[in-house]
Amino acid sequence: MRQPAPSEPALDLSPSPGDTVKTTTCYMCACRCGIKVWLADGRIRYIQGNPEHPVNQGVLCAKGSAGIMQHYSPARLSKPLLRVGERGRGEFREIEWDEALSIAAGWLGAIRERNPDELAFFTGRDQSQALTGWWAQQFGTVNYAAHGGFCSVNMAAGGLYTLGGSFWEFGEPDWEHSRYLMMWGVAEDHDSNPIKLGLGKLKARGAKIVAVNPVRSGYGAIADEWIGIRPGTDGLFAFALIHELLKADTIDLDYLVRYTNAHWLVLRNPGGADDGLFARDGEGRALCWDRDSGGAQRAEAVDISPAVVGEYMLADGRRAVPVFHLVAERYLDPQYAPDAVAERCGIPADTIRRIARELAEAAFEHPVRLPVAWTDAHGREHAEMVGRPVSLHAMRGISAHSNGFHTCRALHLLQLLLGAVDTPGSFRYQPPYPKPIPPPNRPGKQRQANGALDAAPLGFVHGPEDLVVDADGNPRRIDHAFSWGYPLSAHGMMHSVIRNAWAGDPYKIDTLMMFMANMSWNSAMNTRQTMGWLTDKDESGEYRIPHIVYADAYASEMTAYADLVLPDTTYLERFDAISLLDRPISDADSACDAIRHPIVDAASQRLREDDAPRDVRGFQSVLLDLGARIGLPGMTLDDGSPRYRDYADYIVRHERAPGVGLLAGWRGERGELEAKGPPNPEQLQRYIDNGGFWRGHVPEAARYFKMSNRAYLDWAQKLGFLGHADPIALQLYSETLQKFRLAAQGHGAQQPPEQHRERVATYFDPLPIWYEPFEGAQVEDAATRFPLSAVTQRPMFMYHAWGSQNAWLRQIAARNYLYLHPDTGARHGIADEDWIEVESHHGRIRVQAKFAGNVQPDTVWTWNAIGKRRGAWKLDKDAPEGRKGFLLNHLISDVTPRGDYANADPVTGQAAWFDLRVAIRKADAAGDAQSRPQFEPLPGPAADDRPLRYGVEFRRQR
Repeated sequence: MRQPAPSEPALDLSPSPGDTVKTTTCYMCACRCGIKVWLADGRIRYIQGNPEHPVNQGVLCAKGSAGIMQHYSPARLSKPLLRVGERGRGEFREIEWDEALSIAAGWLGAIRERNPDELAFFTGRDQSQALTGWWAQQFGTVNYAAHGGFCSVNMAAGGLYTLGGSFWEFGEPDWEHSRYLMMWGVAEDHDSNPIKLGLGKLKARGAKIVAVNPVRSGYGAIADEWIGIRPGTDGLFAFALIHELLKADTIDLDYLVRYTNAHWLVLRNPGGADDGLFARDGEGRALCWDRDSGGAQRAEAVDISPAVVGEYMLADGRRAVPVFHLVAERYLDPQYAPDAVAERCGIPADTIRRIARELAEAAFEHPVRLPVAWTDAHGREHAEMVGRPVSLHAMRGISAHSNGFHTCRALHLLQLLLGAVDTPGSFRYQPPYPKPIPPPNRPGKQRQANGALDAAPLGFVHGPEDLVVDADGNPRRIDHAFSWGYPLSAHGMMHSVIRNAWAGDPYKIDTLMMFMANMSWNSAMNTRQTMGWLTDKDESGEYRIPHIVYADAYASEMTAYADLVLPDTTYLERFDAISLLDRPISDADSACDAIRHPIVDAASQRLREDDAPRDVRGFQSVLLDLGARIGLPGMTLDDGSPRYRDYADYIVRHERAPGVGLLAGWRGERGELEAKGPPNPEQLQRYIDNGGFWRGHVPEAARYFKMSNRAYLDWAQKLGFLGHADPIALQLYSETLQKFRLAAQGHGAQQPPEQHRERVATYFDPLPIWYEPFEGAQVEDAATRFPLSAVTQRPMFMYHAWGSQNAWLRQIAARNYLYLHPDTGARHGIADEDWIEVESHHGRIRVQAKFAGNVQPDTVWTWNAIGKRRGAWKLDKDAPEGRKGFLLNHLISDVTPRGDYANADPVTGQAAWFDLRVAIRKADAAGDAQSRPQFEPLPGPAADDRPLRYGVEFRRQR
């Protein structure tokens, strides 16, 4: 008997991830990739990369994919909260929004009438600074800053005062043409998907990749060569490379004369008020020495033969030398020879010499020639674009040191000597950069008749006259930014605000308002004392910081220290503008901006069926509401009613200048204009229809030499990126820094108070310098007592503190270790996975060690921001993040060992996280398997111990 043929099951070979798909912008790191969010029955089913998006071209990392569990996190806040117990205890009662906004408006309104500077408004991982900075300006407080002061201001300021652009988000390597890439201090957190795409292109072409970092992870793991440098010595390494290039005469003098101030004359008048300034004509234009005519000519003139070395006497009897003469004089000094710096950097001298030869070979023996005709800013026509295929890229590893500003400048000097800035194959600017040097916007400091500041609170100082100080030279800002202690603090100094507010230095404030700033935990140096300052009371029993308003989407450690908590939405529930006025997502060949828009409604987004509905609002809309309630300029109509309905309305209708708004795409009444034009009521819908982004391509003839390319300068001026189309001379030598040094030497109308003079004179050198980071230099016998450097890196799978509450990402790592080289363990009598004590001059912690061969032997390291305070983030009070996870922050002082300044770069105020020096020893065997210090768990509802199996309902439906 024949058996019946088996029946084939019905297979869906192309299952749809959901019933609806929407495009928006990811917020799981600062990369801001385009994503496609699939929904099923109104719930988020799947997140994938958007192949059409210019940032990631469809690539998505683990963080982006896990955005589902960020959105559905148990730690989400759900109602406004008003403190009912002691601050820091986390005891609140839920209130309605009207009451919350009335309370906040009452505090803020009284401050504005009395003294706007009594409000300190500081934002953390905020990507809407174009709004928050404008809001602070309209409020009239100088006390506003963003997270960049403890993150990346050295990088930004070092680049913007040298190149008119910088590493990180303002520039990128030429992934298509580079033959040699050096990555300095680059971890896997920022810009990760574009870097991965770019590295793939370099590897496919056989380009060499060199990673300079004390830790080898991520990108460094696939590099062709890893240079395990000692932390804080990158500047010395760069100077040794410069020394070798100068000694071998392998530099691009033609590039230097065409595009930099290498030939500008610097006055030599020791003791004089003009010493070290540029020689200028009667119209203020810089001069050079023309060898053909034997006299001074305008440095920008064409068809001259400028001298780059030698001393020359000007017609008025003053003596001057070219900038390049000073460069050669300094860096040819034997103190910068490879043999002189090798031991300090931990890099063999032969390796330094070889890297210098390889850079020179790639740059000068393999020039890139593109058959693209272009015209420079002086009218000279070029039949092709010729470039040096050497790229440098750098990040926090060089920035987060007290010598980081000058280290960043040292890397830019290295690039310029190679002719490797915005040429084919080299570092490239991303529009709207380059900017004039320094950028034109100065920090606001005077209040107008309507109470608003005369400019935004953050900006770029051009000289001592721009400092925000009083008549005696003392700080006017609560964080001391833009003072004689930290003059070029372009992002502010968020890491100093809590100590200074507690101390009333330089005055007492009334309200500290913060957004997404976990300043009681992983964003704080000196964590234990910071928590104490937030809760400390004066003799009358009142809190020294009277009011704290905190906005966040999640119950972080900081939430417990607020008096009023304003619950934010998740990034999939609100509008955001990723603006060219703020932190752009451009690439080198196009200007780009983007939006986020509500994919789902917050009230409907429950993690479990028995969860209460959430009543949350986007903080940007809340800010505008508060501004209207207290009548801030620009936020109300003549009748006192709100000018803007919400943040989405503000994005569309607000104009920073006539025709210039937050978004550049589809401007004009019909959306026919780009960058400049009247508001378009349908603008947001046009973005949504286009995948959430706008992209304006740079003309082909304008894509390189942007600082001196007529087509680019005209295009950038037309789009409003530049106020004028003059060429931008790149600055090997900074006259801005020299102005401060002259002031410290007793010249000019604005001079530093006596206690700051030596500091300013020392660190405001117009050429890059290197000095020992302050912690190593100021602690007595530091090399013996604290022989190891200690640094953190952000893992590729967790960007920030909010990532380590994510149920999916926690499966990758739910605690961290202190990683050390096996040889380091052997030297200190430590075995793999021993519990150890780690001590700095400031504190002591107890952690578990783990051996790793991917670290320089004089350095220990760990992953950043995984350690949690128990009870925070709605994690179980016995979660590994709290029991075994830890922060190095407990070891880091917020002031220098001498106690006279913030633990920060003296030029910019950048927090010096990576200056930390430690000693390690095996812990007492009697201790339990738990990290120290441990703090009392934060109270709150018990964590739900049911497993999070998000998505099972979708499988059941199928």
